[in-house]
Amino acid sequence: MLRSNPFNIAWGSSIHAKVRATNVVGSSDYSAAGNGAIILTVTDPPVNLANVVTITSGSQIGLTWAPGVNFGGTPLIDYRLTYD
Repeated sequence: MLRSNPFNIAWGSSIHAKVRATNVVGSSDYSAAGNGAIILTVTDPPVNLANVVTITSGSQIGLTWAPGVNFGGTPLIDYRLTYD
């Protein structure tokens, strides 16, 4: 998985890259453009975790949160909650 972005391309952007090979004799022509790779990364963690006092009781916990700013280029599919 790509974890750095040296070209400052927005995460989730579609990239149509071309490649050329080089050896000691010289460089080839560029290839045809690829089919549109998507720049992906891990999503930001959720933010604004808060207790919902109208739900929280001795037998249940009410929580709200918002997704992080960067979704990593793909839709969020799951949240996992842990507690102590």
